[in-house]
Amino acid sequence: MKLSRKRFWIIFLVLLSLVVGGSWFALDRNTADPEDIAKVNAEEQAVKQQYTCGMHPMIITDEPGDCPICGMALTPVKSGTIGQTQAAEVPQTDKSEGERKIKYWVAPMDPTYIRDEPGKSPMGMDLVPVYEDEAPSGATIAVDPVTAQNMGVRTAPVERRHMHRKIRTVGTVNYDEPKVISVNAKVDGWIERLYVDETGQMVKKGQPLLALYSPKLVSAQQEYLLALRNRDMLKNSSFEEIAAGGDRLLKAARQRLCYWDISKRQIRRLEKTGKVRKTLTLYAPSKGVVTMKMAMPGQFIKAGQELFQISDISKVWIYADIYEYELPWIEVGQEAEVILPFVGGRTLKANIDYIYPYVEPQTRTVKARIVFANPGLELKPDMYVNVRIHGREVKDALAVPSEAVLNSGEKQTVFVALGDGKFEPRQVETGVQDQEGFIEITQGLLEGETVVTSAQFLFDSESKLREAIQKMLEPKKAEPAAPEEHVGQDMPEEDLEAMFE
Repeated sequence: MKLSRKRFWIIFLVLLSLVVGGSWFALDRNTADPEDIAKVNAEEQAVKQQYTCGMHPMIITDEPGDCPICGMALTPVKSGTIGQTQAAEVPQTDKSEGERKIKYWVAPMDPTYIRDEPGKSPMGMDLVPVYEDEAPSGATIAVDPVTAQNMGVRTAPVERRHMHRKIRTVGTVNYDEPKVISVNAKVDGWIERLYVDETGQMVKKGQPLLALYSPKLVSAQQEYLLALRNRDMLKNSSFEEIAAGGDRLLKAARQRLCYWDISKRQIRRLEKTGKVRKTLTLYAPSKGVVTMKMAMPGQFIKAGQELFQISDISKVWIYADIYEYELPWIEVGQEAEVILPFVGGRTLKANIDYIYPYVEPQTRTVKARIVFANPGLELKPDMYVNVRIHGREVKDALAVPSEAVLNSGEKQTVFVALGDGKFEPRQVETGVQDQEGFIEITQGLLEGETVVTSAQFLFDSESKLREAIQKMLEPKKAEPAAPEEHVGQDMPEEDLEAMFE
């Protein structure tokens, strides 16, 4: 019973303190001076006037005067314009949701996917309407007309146009690779005589190249003559198998000579004369220019050793260097012009035959191959030529001037002019860029909108600053309150009694 009386006194004291405090607050509120209250409220609501320089908007002061940089008189800064570090106010409307004018439709997960009518996004989600009184990409920038003129703000419309590009590059003449032939011997031996002894010499198909002495070739000739005599002796045999065996032996000996590049004419001469020759001749397998010679008279050569390289330059390849940013304009079959700067500026026309699927590591370019007939041998390997390629045309592309796009490396942004000195940052995706300075917009803009083409860096800095301020001013989510600790909840009875003794 003693403990219950202590608890009663605790509750009584708490209630008494609440009554006394409430009465004092009401008395103090009633005795306050109404004029003082109104004055305090007016000071809290008053906006402090600031001044800035039209030529240097980064100069902001609280009092009028002259610019410390250029000496011009400072002008008042209007509320919500560049120069004040406050978030732009979103205009309020008294119209109902159905009467608000929809500006465009945007994908919820991709701000660059913009359409002028409702539909589905590439991810299958419904497009969300954006109204004219909203700024979905960040704080809207408001610029005073005088300040905009001093900043040199220029704009350009978003329009559809046919985009094209003519690529000018340098090319190198090279050999037609399938017509470069290596000449070598298939048996060991010595070069007794060299008929073609100069690099750069023109040769015809079947022209003698060298006379080769080889013990294996001498033995092969002797075996062939023996097989020939044996066939003549057995061809009248009454046994067909014996006669056929003689024919097979002669065919095998003849085939071995052919495999060693002994010509049919030399074999017929061997059959006619019946005499073994010490040397046999190797002939040119095709026409062309001797681009490499590794043979000398009296030289001992091994089977498979390369002796000559013969290249046919009646048709040549031209490699044109294409930079990586020009690749979207290039495709196989396009017309190309080759200008010979050292032959009176003569122009030859052909089509792109092949585009190589890799990048040259030294030049960071891709090779485009152009094939030309070269009957007069005007195009010589390793010669430099000028190449003009008419790139493909991109029709009906949505485009803006390239200087309107701010590229941060991770995203690309443009500023859309909304009218009345207001500008909205908009994230976009771009495509190809033509030779007239226009860049294709694949997502993020609509035809007929207007974008800023100069002074965007000031707008970008102001927009990011206001966006950061808005995030700081957003109220934080209320954290769950910690459970209240009741006096005496876990306190021992002896301590409670000691508090009120």
